[in-house]
Amino acid sequence: MKLTIPEREIMQPGHLACQGCGASMAMRYALKIFGRDSVLTIPACCWAVIDGPFPYTAVNVPLFHTAFETAAVMASGIKAGLDVQGEKSTNVIAWAGDGGTFDIGIQAISGAAERNDDITYIVYDNEAYMNTGIQRSSATPHGAWTTTTPIKHYKIGAKKNMVEIMSAHRIPYAATASVAYPEDLCKKLEKAKNIRGFKFIHILAPCPTGWKSDPKYTVKLAKLAVQTNIFPIYEIENGLKYTQNKKVKQRKPITEYFKYQGRFKHLKKEEVEFIQKSIDRENEILLKKF
Repeated sequence: MKLTIPEREIMQPGHLACQGCGASMAMRYALKIFGRDSVLTIPACCWAVIDGPFPYTAVNVPLFHTAFETAAVMASGIKAGLDVQGEKSTNVIAWAGDGGTFDIGIQAISGAAERNDDITYIVYDNEAYMNTGIQRSSATPHGAWTTTTPIKHYKIGAKKNMVEIMSAHRIPYAATASVAYPEDLCKKLEKAKNIRGFKFIHILAPCPTGWKSDPKYTVKLAKLAVQTNIFPIYEIENGLKYTQNKKVKQRKPITEYFKYQGRFKHLKKEEVEFIQKSIDRENEILLKKF
């Protein structure tokens, strides 16, 4: 039987991730696809800690820790240096959380995308600044509790649509993916690996600590996010061609997703209904693009 996911393991045990960390799962799959001939740039984020204390590393490939806002530009510089040396095959990957992507790093990402630099930018999205204390980011969904949007002042406003922002740069490839669907994720990583130019992959990576969820529900939550249409799975080529990768035949209610997380428990019925209507409206808009 042909395996759909490579057996090789590059990421090493002994990392410092929390139990049930979706971000560590995402990295494991990414390294399986990109292989040892890869270089990572990681800004301030959970993975700056997960990797382990210097001089140790769990990723087992060359890794550059960089400032919060510079993962993309650091990757661009490394790629340019490798090109000068004739090292054309090495994969250069910027790996960052949602805070360093949606907020602090967006200017560097936009510049690298506009130049169409030959790097892959991967954001593992746990929907808040988890490493520094669960503060709200622009990836935090409407209604969610964080330490800076407490129960009486929960996050107001829709999550920033980062994939559409990147697609507006007309980059060769942009996609969403989930740790709950590893085959789809690995296919997209492989596709990005073989495309020249700037690639952007947005991976939903549940965080038990910040989501106030049981670690055993990490994959379940990642799957429910897709099944409720709160996180649709699709890809965009050259900013124009949309492909739906996971079709939801029977949409599950958002309450199925919320009930496993403490960060939404404060919401009243009418607030949940508002979120449900917003999700349905956004999904209708997206479906017209396929």
